[in-house]
Amino acid sequence: MFRRPALALSCAALALTLIAAPHARAADDTLSDAEKSEINKMIHDYIMENPQIILDAVRKHQESEARAEEAAQQKRLVELREQLENAKYSPVAGNPDGNVTLVEFFDYRCGYCKKVHGTVTSTVKDDGNVKLVYKEFPILGPDSLVAARAALGVHFNIKDKYLPFHNALMQAKGGMNEERVLEIAESVGLDKAAVKKHMDDPRIDTELRHNMALAETLGIRGTPAFVINNTLVPGAVDRDSLENLIKDARGS
Repeated sequence: MFRRPALALSCAALALTLIAAPHARAADDTLSDAEKSEINKMIHDYIMENPQIILDAVRKHQESEARAEEAAQQKRLVELREQLENAKYSPVAGNPDGNVTLVEFFDYRCGYCKKVHGTVTSTVKDDGNVKLVYKEFPILGPDSLVAARAALGVHFNIKDKYLPFHNALMQAKGGMNEERVLEIAESVGLDKAAVKKHMDDPRIDTELRHNMALAETLGIRGTPAFVINNTLVPGAVDRDSLENLIKDARGS
Protein backbone atom coordinates (compact mmCIF):
# COMPACT_ATOMS: atom_id res chain seq x y z
CA MET A 1 0.00 0.00 0.00
CA PHE A 2 1.28 3.50 -0.85
CA ARG A 3 2.05 5.79 2.04
CA ARG A 4 0.24 9.13 1.79
CA PRO A 5 3.34 11.30 0.99
CA ALA A 6 4.50 8.87 -1.69
CA LEU A 7 1.05 8.78 -3.23
CA ALA A 8 0.88 12.57 -3.19
CA LEU A 9 4.26 12.85 -4.91
CA SER A 10 3.21 10.34 -7.53
CA CYS A 11 -0.01 12.22 -8.24
CA ALA A 12 1.81 15.55 -8.43
CA ALA A 13 4.51 14.20 -10.69
CA LEU A 14 1.85 12.79 -12.99
CA ALA A 15 0.09 16.14 -13.00
CA LEU A 16 3.30 17.91 -13.97
CA THR A 17 3.86 15.41 -16.74
CA LEU A 18 0.36 15.94 -18.13
CA ILE A 19 0.69 19.71 -17.95
CA ALA A 20 4.05 19.65 -19.68
CA ALA A 21 2.98 17.15 -22.34
CA PRO A 22 1.45 19.60 -24.86
CA HIS A 23 4.53 21.81 -24.67
CA ALA A 24 6.79 18.82 -25.07
CA ARG A 25 4.89 17.74 -28.18
CA ALA A 26 5.12 21.24 -29.61
CA ALA A 27 8.86 21.30 -29.02
CA ASP A 28 9.49 17.88 -30.57
CA ASP A 29 10.27 19.42 -33.95
CA THR A 30 12.67 22.05 -32.59
CA LEU A 31 14.63 20.28 -29.84
CA SER A 32 17.36 17.74 -30.34
CA ASP A 33 17.46 14.55 -28.36
CA ALA A 34 20.28 15.94 -26.27
CA GLU A 35 18.32 19.10 -25.49
CA LYS A 36 15.25 17.10 -24.51
CA SER A 37 17.37 14.93 -22.24
CA GLU A 38 18.88 17.99 -20.59
CA ILE A 39 15.48 19.56 -19.98
CA ASN A 40 14.17 16.33 -18.46
CA LYS A 41 17.22 16.16 -16.21
CA MET A 42 16.74 19.76 -15.08
CA ILE A 43 13.10 19.08 -14.19
CA HIS A 44 14.03 15.90 -12.35
CA ASP A 45 16.84 17.57 -10.42
CA TYR A 46 14.68 20.52 -9.45
CA ILE A 47 11.91 18.27 -8.12
CA MET A 48 14.40 16.15 -6.20
CA GLU A 49 15.99 19.23 -4.65
CA ASN A 50 12.64 20.91 -3.87
CA PRO A 51 10.14 18.13 -3.06
CA GLN A 52 8.11 20.49 -0.84
CA ILE A 53 6.73 22.32 -3.89
CA ILE A 54 5.04 19.09 -4.97
CA LEU A 55 3.49 18.58 -1.54
CA ASP A 56 2.42 22.24 -1.46
CA ALA A 57 0.74 21.87 -4.86
CA VAL A 58 -1.07 18.72 -3.78
CA ARG A 59 -2.18 20.31 -0.51
CA LYS A 60 -3.44 23.42 -2.29
CA HIS A 61 -5.37 21.26 -4.73
CA GLN A 62 -6.92 19.22 -1.90
CA GLU A 63 -7.89 22.40 -0.03
CA SER A 64 -9.48 23.77 -3.18
CA GLU A 65 -11.46 20.56 -3.68
CA ALA A 66 -12.58 20.62 -0.04
CA ARG A 67 -13.82 24.21 -0.38
CA ALA A 68 -15.66 23.35 -3.56
CA GLU A 69 -17.33 20.34 -1.94
CA GLU A 70 -18.31 22.41 1.11
CA ALA A 71 -19.87 25.03 -1.14
CA ALA A 72 -21.71 22.35 -3.10
CA GLN A 73 -23.01 20.79 0.10
CA GLN A 74 -24.22 24.16 1.35
CA LYS A 75 -26.09 24.60 -1.92
CA ARG A 76 -27.68 21.17 -1.57
CA LEU A 77 -28.73 21.89 2.02
CA VAL A 78 -30.43 25.10 0.94
CA GLU A 79 -32.20 23.36 -1.93
CA LEU A 80 -33.36 20.45 0.25
CA ARG A 81 -34.27 22.42 3.36
CA GLU A 82 -38.01 22.22 2.81
CA GLN A 83 -37.84 18.44 2.28
CA LEU A 84 -35.70 18.01 5.36
CA GLU A 85 -37.76 20.15 7.70
CA ASN A 86 -41.32 19.72 6.43
CA ALA A 87 -41.56 16.31 4.78
CA LYS A 88 -45.10 14.96 4.73
CA TYR A 89 -44.46 11.66 6.51
CA SER A 90 -41.54 12.31 8.89
CA PRO A 91 -42.27 12.06 12.63
CA VAL A 92 -41.89 15.28 14.61
CA ALA A 93 -41.04 15.83 18.27
CA GLY A 94 -40.28 18.89 20.37
CA ASN A 95 -42.18 22.02 19.45
CA PRO A 96 -43.80 21.65 15.98
CA ASP A 97 -43.92 25.45 15.76
CA GLY A 98 -40.37 26.00 17.04
CA ASN A 99 -38.24 28.74 15.49
CA VAL A 100 -35.37 26.31 14.90
CA THR A 101 -35.62 22.88 13.25
CA LEU A 102 -33.22 20.05 14.06
CA VAL A 103 -33.28 17.05 11.73
CA GLU A 104 -31.82 13.71 12.88
CA PHE A 105 -30.94 10.74 10.66
CA PHE A 106 -30.72 7.65 12.87
CA ASP A 107 -30.75 3.86 13.04
CA TYR A 108 -32.20 1.90 15.96
CA ARG A 109 -29.20 -0.44 15.97
CA CYS A 110 -26.67 2.40 16.03
CA GLY A 111 -24.84 2.56 19.36
CA TYR A 112 -23.91 6.21 18.88
CA CYS A 113 -27.54 7.07 18.11
CA LYS A 114 -28.58 5.43 21.36
CA LYS A 115 -25.82 7.21 23.24
CA VAL A 116 -26.79 10.66 21.98
CA HIS A 117 -30.55 10.08 22.19
CA GLY A 118 -30.92 11.37 25.76
CA THR A 119 -28.80 14.42 24.97
CA VAL A 120 -30.94 15.33 21.97
CA THR A 121 -34.31 14.80 23.63
CA SER A 122 -33.39 16.61 26.87
CA THR A 123 -31.83 19.55 25.01
CA VAL A 124 -34.90 19.94 22.79
CA LYS A 125 -37.25 19.64 25.76
CA ASP A 126 -35.35 22.14 27.91
CA ASP A 127 -35.11 24.66 25.07
CA GLY A 128 -38.83 24.47 24.35
CA ASN A 129 -38.62 26.16 20.96
CA VAL A 130 -36.98 23.52 18.77
CA LYS A 131 -38.78 21.36 16.24
CA LEU A 132 -37.15 17.91 16.05
CA VAL A 133 -37.67 15.95 12.82
CA TYR A 134 -36.84 12.24 12.84
CA LYS A 135 -35.48 10.65 9.67
CA GLU A 136 -35.57 6.88 10.00
CA PHE A 137 -32.41 5.70 8.22
CA PRO A 138 -32.03 1.92 8.67
CA ILE A 139 -28.61 1.16 7.20
CA LEU A 140 -27.19 -1.40 9.64
CA GLY A 141 -28.84 -4.53 8.34
CA PRO A 142 -32.21 -6.32 8.21
CA ASP A 143 -32.98 -5.82 11.91
CA SER A 144 -32.58 -2.07 11.49
CA LEU A 145 -35.19 -2.19 8.76
CA VAL A 146 -37.55 -4.26 10.92
CA ALA A 147 -37.34 -1.70 13.74
CA ALA A 148 -37.81 1.24 11.37
CA ARG A 149 -40.85 -0.35 9.71
CA ALA A 150 -42.43 -1.06 13.08
CA ALA A 151 -41.83 2.48 14.31
CA LEU A 152 -43.12 4.13 11.14
CA GLY A 153 -46.11 1.77 11.04
CA VAL A 154 -47.02 3.01 14.51
CA HIS A 155 -46.39 6.61 13.47
CA PHE A 156 -48.81 6.36 10.56
CA ASN A 157 -51.54 4.44 12.35
CA ILE A 158 -51.25 5.10 16.11
CA LYS A 159 -49.55 8.47 16.01
CA ASP A 160 -49.58 9.28 19.71
CA LYS A 161 -47.63 6.09 20.43
CA TYR A 162 -44.72 6.80 18.08
CA LEU A 163 -42.60 8.78 20.53
CA PRO A 164 -42.99 6.34 23.45
CA PHE A 165 -42.17 3.47 21.08
CA HIS A 166 -39.27 5.37 19.52
CA ASN A 167 -37.81 6.17 22.94
CA ALA A 168 -38.18 2.56 24.07
CA LEU A 169 -36.42 1.30 20.93
CA MET A 170 -33.62 3.77 21.46
CA GLN A 171 -33.17 2.70 25.06
CA ALA A 172 -33.35 -1.03 24.34
CA LYS A 173 -30.19 -3.12 24.44
CA GLY A 174 -29.38 -6.18 22.41
CA GLY A 175 -30.81 -7.38 19.10
CA MET A 176 -33.66 -5.87 17.15
CA ASN A 177 -35.27 -8.83 15.40
CA GLU A 178 -39.02 -8.78 14.85
CA GLU A 179 -39.84 -10.72 18.02
CA ARG A 180 -37.80 -8.33 20.16
CA VAL A 181 -39.24 -5.24 18.47
CA LEU A 182 -42.80 -6.44 19.05
CA GLU A 183 -41.99 -7.14 22.71
CA ILE A 184 -40.78 -3.56 23.04
CA ALA A 185 -43.97 -2.36 21.38
CA GLU A 186 -46.02 -4.31 23.88
CA SER A 187 -44.02 -2.78 26.75
CA VAL A 188 -45.34 0.69 25.82
CA GLY A 189 -48.95 -0.45 25.56
CA LEU A 190 -49.14 -1.40 21.89
CA ASP A 191 -50.83 -4.51 20.54
CA LYS A 192 -48.23 -6.76 18.91
CA ALA A 193 -50.57 -8.03 16.21
CA ALA A 194 -51.58 -4.49 15.26
CA VAL A 195 -47.96 -3.33 15.08
CA LYS A 196 -47.03 -6.29 12.89
CA LYS A 197 -49.93 -5.48 10.55
CA HIS A 198 -48.98 -1.81 10.35
CA MET A 199 -45.44 -2.71 9.28
CA ASP A 200 -46.88 -3.30 5.79
CA ASP A 201 -48.24 0.25 5.45
CA PRO A 202 -47.18 1.46 1.97
CA ARG A 203 -46.36 4.91 3.32
CA ILE A 204 -43.37 3.36 5.09
CA ASP A 205 -41.64 2.59 1.79
CA THR A 206 -42.28 6.12 0.57
CA GLU A 207 -40.73 7.64 3.68
CA LEU A 208 -37.71 5.33 3.71
CA ARG A 209 -36.99 5.92 0.01
CA HIS A 210 -37.26 9.65 0.60
CA ASN A 211 -34.85 9.51 3.54
CA MET A 212 -32.36 7.37 1.64
CA ALA A 213 -32.43 9.79 -1.30
CA LEU A 214 -31.86 12.79 0.97
CA ALA A 215 -28.96 11.04 2.68
CA GLU A 216 -27.40 10.07 -0.64
CA THR A 217 -27.64 13.63 -1.98
CA LEU A 218 -26.13 15.08 1.19
CA GLY A 219 -23.38 12.47 1.44
CA ILE A 220 -24.70 11.03 4.71
CA ARG A 221 -23.32 7.51 5.03
CA GLY A 222 -23.45 6.93 8.77
CA THR A 223 -25.57 7.60 11.83
CA PRO A 224 -26.34 9.71 13.65
CA ALA A 225 -26.27 12.75 11.40
CA PHE A 226 -27.89 16.08 12.18
CA VAL A 227 -29.00 18.96 9.98
CA ILE A 228 -29.79 22.34 11.47
CA ASN A 229 -30.46 25.29 9.20
CA ASN A 230 -27.84 24.86 6.46
CA THR A 231 -25.34 22.93 8.56
CA LEU A 232 -24.73 19.19 8.41
CA VAL A 233 -23.19 17.66 11.54
CA PRO A 234 -22.15 13.99 11.20
CA GLY A 235 -21.73 11.87 14.31
CA ALA A 236 -22.79 12.17 17.93
CA VAL A 237 -22.74 15.62 19.52
CA ASP A 238 -22.48 16.60 23.18
CA ARG A 239 -24.95 18.93 24.85
CA ASP A 240 -22.79 22.05 24.71
CA SER A 241 -22.17 21.58 20.99
CA LEU A 242 -25.85 20.98 20.30
CA GLU A 243 -26.90 24.04 22.29
CA ASN A 244 -24.36 26.15 20.39
CA LEU A 245 -25.68 24.85 17.06
CA ILE A 246 -29.22 25.79 18.10
CA LYS A 247 -28.07 29.21 19.30
CA ASP A 248 -26.23 29.88 16.03
CA ALA A 249 -29.20 28.70 13.97
CA ARG A 250 -31.54 30.93 15.92
CA GLY A 251 -29.20 33.88 15.56
CA SER A 252 -29.01 33.45 11.81
